[in-house]
Amino acid sequence: MTSGEPQPHYAGHRDRLRARFAEGGDRGMPDYELLELILFRAMPRRDVKPVAKALIARFGSFAEVLGAPVERLQEIDGVGLSVALDIKIVEASARRLAKGAVRDRPVLGSWSDVIGYCRTAMAFADREEFRILFLDKRNCLIADEVQGSGTVDHTPVYPREVVRRALELSATAIVLVHNHPSGDPTPSSADIRMTQEIISISKPMGIAVHDHIIVGRQGHASFRGLKLI
Repeated sequence: MTSGEPQPHYAGHRDRLRARFAEGGDRGMPDYELLELILFRAMPRRDVKPVAKALIARFGSFAEVLGAPVERLQEIDGVGLSVALDIKIVEASARRLAKGAVRDRPVLGSWSDVIGYCRTAMAFADREEFRILFLDKRNCLIADEVQGSGTVDHTPVYPREVVRRALELSATAIVLVHNHPSGDPTPSSADIRMTQEIISISKPMGIAVHDHIIVGRQGHASFRGLKLI
């Protein structure tokens, strides 16, 4: 653009939004404006406000936009593969940041960070995933592994495989985690049966099941908190 050309109408908006963020961070910013800041670099020659608002309207919130699959993101006008991948990079960065808060720390002493990590990693996925946090004798994280993924309302879980993997890692305790894409984290009867089966197999092996956490858009549920284990 030459110096004689008028700037596009959104240029001043970008400068103002960046200035607001530089001064106060994301405090007071609606979801679509924070999303705009991400889209500025991915879409340097376009008014990104309509795109950001369309993404929020389709998926519901900033977090749900980050959690949306690449294919569904590209259903929004103006969002191509490059833009969708930039959004997923932000999601991956958020997961890694949340995981850093629980690594090398006793999990039971930083429970709110554990819940935050689990929600960041899984709450907004559109398919069920079953994750296990493997802990050592100090209750520090040895490994964090997704053991399976399934449909919108079911993930196959094999209790003996869960215990076998814990033994391979020399874990003395585990935390089970899965998500409910419906948004409601209330445990189902199948969730309860599966958890009880894992406990019955783990206990003779000297492996404690500290909790089973279910995460969803509407919050989380703890089996221990609900006195289910």
